[in-house]
Amino acid sequence: MIDMQALGQRAKAASRTLRQLDTNAKNELLRTMADAIDRHSEMILAANAADLADGRAAGLSEALLDRLSLAGRLESIAADVRRVAELPDPVGQEFDQQVLPNGLKVRKRRVPIGVLGVIYESRPNVTVDVASLALKTSNAVILRGGSETLRSNRALVEAIQSALDACGAPRDAVQLITDGDRRYVRELLRLSEYVDMIIPRGGNALHTFCRENSTIPVITGGIGICHLYVDETADLDMALAIVHNAKVQRPSVCNALDTLLVHHAVAGQFVPLVVERLARDGVSFRVDDKARAAAPPGEHVQPAGPGDWDTEWLSLVLGIRVVPDLDAALDHIYQHSTAHSDGIITSNPAAMQRFLDEVDSAAVYVNASTRFTDGGQLGLGAEIAVSTQKLHARGPMGLEALTTYKWIIEGEGHVRP
Repeated sequence: MIDMQALGQRAKAASRTLRQLDTNAKNELLRTMADAIDRHSEMILAANAADLADGRAAGLSEALLDRLSLAGRLESIAADVRRVAELPDPVGQEFDQQVLPNGLKVRKRRVPIGVLGVIYESRPNVTVDVASLALKTSNAVILRGGSETLRSNRALVEAIQSALDACGAPRDAVQLITDGDRRYVRELLRLSEYVDMIIPRGGNALHTFCRENSTIPVITGGIGICHLYVDETADLDMALAIVHNAKVQRPSVCNALDTLLVHHAVAGQFVPLVVERLARDGVSFRVDDKARAAAPPGEHVQPAGPGDWDTEWLSLVLGIRVVPDLDAALDHIYQHSTAHSDGIITSNPAAMQRFLDEVDSAAVYVNASTRFTDGGQLGLGAEIAVSTQKLHARGPMGLEALTTYKWIIEGEGHVRP
């Protein structure tokens, strides 16, 4: 049985100690953490293999098994930690400096949020990503991974805590809830005395549960029903390459393409190209009547069901719908998008501008794959999550999104009249 109150108290105390570490100390801690992951690689991979074996026995899908696997990825995970050590530290940065008419000197200073509670499913690499970003920004973190990754996460946190010990930092800065009982998720969501922000990373059910049960601010996102609209002026060769990349490059992630919208003027030419090209990579299709009429026949092309436009596939499935114009494409996105990543492929500047103005997603694309919605790809170096809400962060959340700020006011005996 886990005493969640005690766990929260330890995290809060650890966060106070982390605030006292300067940038050099934190960077050395991260490099030591990367070395520890390398050193413990056999233990970590053995634990991960046991999780994978249980997952296969339980009938997990290939998409979930791909998310769960650390095979061939551990070296790059450690390398990512070293890259975080090289990133600028936002903590302590000062901005919006001014001198008021009364002589008061005012500025804002970036500070850690405090204690993060991160709830995630399937991906043990998130354990390392979150820990490295939290430590870089002087935040403590309480991790709750899925029961299907429990062995992997235990092994990873053991390596991380060995690095904390080696550097004289509090090992309670990174804690893992080591029981898969879902009641501990509910208890974590109620630790408002100790935890400052909840970040869920998983399906819609997890996000809804956190929003409805948390007494702590929740950052929602990571659920991507992503769209690309190919208009009548698009370069179809370019569009085909973009669609292929967005769907096939890694289909099990939140920024992969789910629904392709095609202008009716090019559907007769473009839909067959898409079906023929992507089918070679094992993609199957859920299509409307017009797309079905244009597509070459085959078992891999099926009529779209009532809920298919609202499905995040996370696999080699692509929805295709033919639309009469940009208005219809915008209406479809408005009704079915989760405000994650949506794009247009066009040569028409007016259509491009209207799409950018009217689509209110965290990331809006012109002539590019949705797969770029990623902190590393967009210049943040790394990310802890992708937020689809509007407060306090939106899109890929890098280091700065894990800070808040405080006002610094300096006077010379000032009193308010």
